[in-house]
Amino acid sequence: MKSMSDAINNSRKIVIKIGSNVLSDDNGTVNREILHNIAEQVVRLMEMGKQVILVSSGAGICGVGAINKWSRCGDINYKQALCAIGQVELMMAYKEYFGDYDIHVGQILLTAEDFSDASRTLYIRNALFTLVDEGVVPIINENDSVCVDEINSIGDNDTLSALTTNLWSADVLIILSDIDGVFDKDPKTHKDAKLITEIHDIDETMKSIDTDGKSSFGTGGVVCKIEAARTVNNYGIPMLLLNGKKKNIIIDALAGDGAGTLFTK
Repeated sequence: MKSMSDAINNSRKIVIKIGSNVLSDDNGTVNREILHNIAEQVVRLMEMGKQVILVSSGAGICGVGAINKWSRCGDINYKQALCAIGQVELMMAYKEYFGDYDIHVGQILLTAEDFSDASRTLYIRNALFTLVDEGVVPIINENDSVCVDEINSIGDNDTLSALTTNLWSADVLIILSDIDGVFDKDPKTHKDAKLITEIHDIDETMKSIDTDGKSSFGTGGVVCKIEAARTVNNYGIPMLLLNGKKKNIIIDALAGDGAGTLFTK
């Protein structure tokens, strides 16, 4: 798929969003093998001279892994507490895996309000530029412990990654999910679902596909990912939706192999 390859090859500044459904294993705890492989792919991109920012979900599932006794608590306060604990666990894992390559990581926790205040967006932008210019990988997440919108499925990291992409003036956004891309119907429940490899008109695509349902883990269904694509496409930035559970999927897409959906105008 040459067009996906071009979208990555021709980009120097790349934002990669990693969904919690990518990082979770079957019992809802973090899959460290996948996390490690994503880190390896980011390092390979950096060795090619590319700058990378990660927008990573997973604080909740890391919290469950650390304190399983709260995993079934429906109270929003416990969900916030799990995210607070899990964010530390998540960053420790990233620090370990990137540390294997002598690469530092930096944590930035944001809320929607940070993007609506001009001075705060300037500070965020300056911090991002400084980190990547110094070879550090910024890892961004929603500040779940103080912003309950994401936990209640009002906000999501797909939107956060799109806002980050535009703020940093990135060249491409890559969203890693647990499906191969956008299908005309849910591939998990319909064996005859067909992959849509390129989308140039989001409105027309939305009319022709079945977008019901969301993943068991994480709050961002396919609609959120399509809306993220609309946000960055409006700034002339392409977006790729790839299956992050597949080993080396970003590098495969770079080489012209592997399945996925490219959003571009």
